[in-house]
Amino acid sequence: MPALTFLFFVIILAVAAPHMALAQGQFGAVGGEGEPNRMQQWLVPTPLPDIKSHALLFRPPGEGPFQLAVIAHATTQNVLRRAQMPQPEYRALAAFLVARGFAVLVPERPGHGATGGKYLEDQGGCDEADYARSGRATAEEIASAMNFMRRQPFIKPDGAVIVGHSAGGWGALALAGQADVPAIILFAAGRGGRANDFPNQVCAPHTLKAAAAEFGKGAKAQATWLVAANDSYFSPAFSRQLADAFRGAGGKVNFVALPAHGGEGHWLPEAESGVKLAAPELERALNAVRARAAVKR
Repeated sequence: MPALTFLFFVIILAVAAPHMALAQGQFGAVGGEGEPNRMQQWLVPTPLPDIKSHALLFRPPGEGPFQLAVIAHATTQNVLRRAQMPQPEYRALAAFLVARGFAVLVPERPGHGATGGKYLEDQGGCDEADYARSGRATAEEIASAMNFMRRQPFIKPDGAVIVGHSAGGWGALALAGQADVPAIILFAAGRGGRANDFPNQVCAPHTLKAAAAEFGKGAKAQATWLVAANDSYFSPAFSRQLADAFRGAGGKVNFVALPAHGGEGHWLPEAESGVKLAAPELERALNAVRARAAVKR
């Protein structure tokens, strides 16, 4: 390479390098909006400084500002299944929320699919599962995405509704003590369900109930806890025990056992028919959020 050409290359690289580094560190929208509901890919922060969460954003027409809802997905302890996990979408659930004026973020947490990185919410083995630590780690991941979105100009900054499914619901429960989370909606919240792939078997159930009670201490958010009659991960009977433990420690919770859905009720919130089944309870929970917001005005 001639000397002048090499010198020119070095100068260009020196000028461009800071901008390249900035681009690599950026969060926000990736590409344009699409259908349904202005669906758009975003990159949002995680507790890991070098890992960005791949997320889907859905929102109503217009400029907003909109109240934020964050949907927290289910997980698995199986490393291979997590790595192969498709990006969570929850399109029907998101559409339900968008139709009621919410901007909806569905972030994929670290250790899953395209987001990759360390699996922060690992609960440990079946006998020594640490469900409180796992729930708090999931809560921190949800909060990282939530707090970033609340700084966007089209989002109302005064609180977000968290909708959690399974382990995502468990993380949402751990967020109940935050003053800026007015409500959480839980679909079959918990961890350690279907232990060793056996239906209605839960790893260390007493530990899980003790962690639910821990999350109930100082809880401020109103929780709506939903579970299908044919959920083989966390049955209605066991889910009620978790909700009672949360309530007994001071948490506010409305527990509802829904009718059976499909062949496995645990996946109810991922299907349009499941969202329709849960719609009356979802409507009731969101109406309560709106009523509380109106009182504060």
